[in-house]
Amino acid sequence: MSAVVDTAPATAVAAGQAQTANAPWALAAPALMLFVGVLVIPLAMTVMLSFHDWGQYKGIEPVFILKNWREIVTDPYYAEMFWRTFRVAALATLITAVLGAPEAYILNRMSGRWKSFFLLVILGPLLISVVARTLGWALLFGGSNGLVNKLLISLGLIGTPLRFMFTETGMVVALAHVMMPFMVLSVWAALQRLDPQIENAALSLGAGSLTIVRRIILPQIMPGVLSGAIIVFSLSATAFATPAIIGGRRLKVAATLAYDEFLNTLNWPLGAAVAILLLVALVLIVVGSNALIERRYAEVFR
Repeated sequence: MSAVVDTAPATAVAAGQAQTANAPWALAAPALMLFVGVLVIPLAMTVMLSFHDWGQYKGIEPVFILKNWREIVTDPYYAEMFWRTFRVAALATLITAVLGAPEAYILNRMSGRWKSFFLLVILGPLLISVVARTLGWALLFGGSNGLVNKLLISLGLIGTPLRFMFTETGMVVALAHVMMPFMVLSVWAALQRLDPQIENAALSLGAGSLTIVRRIILPQIMPGVLSGAIIVFSLSATAFATPAIIGGRRLKVAATLAYDEFLNTLNWPLGAAVAILLLVALVLIVVGSNALIERRYAEVFR
């Protein structure tokens, strides 16, 4: 009887320790199940679909072949699609970084009332559909008589109207506008950790404005610029609405190419291969660039 009494507390302690050890798994289980259900399983099914065969009259055949991947690797048409996708995304990212970082710095230096107003102006476009904003750019471009061409001609910057619709230039401009809030918010968040007294100390020591920006502000906000660049590049490379409206059906990128293969030609295996290749290439580019920049600015990321 005494042995039972002695082992009971030890058993209760062991059970309590087991419950404590399993608590993180129990808390993470709903999120983990949702992650597996809505991301891992559909992604695995898409990978398997990319190895299936397809014919116009036989449809999709569940066989394991490399036909779709071989077609993408050997046909220069697909290389051109992917090169255009990453070129447009990189240019849009560069424009948002060049314009968004100074915009975030000016926003951070504003007083309370004006800061709230312009923060609302920056965040406002996020409340509007990307399709609606892109259609607005299509109206502004509007061929030879568009408002953009009229403005550039009236300012004397160009002599003849430029073509924006169905060009990469139009896609880059529209994507840079759509993605600009993500860059501004990322840089603005990094600026919140910057002590303004450091700038005042540098000014008191005789540093010029350009030196302060280059030696103090820019290294401190580099994590924000990097985060914003990763977000903008990823969203631009996978964007569908803006390239489809501004680029049209003939100037395709990877996302519109996969859409056409899925819903127009009904070649789902080839569309799945395009989508998976875009995902893999994007992950490699983002992870590689992140590692290079973190190594370059190791002092800031510590």
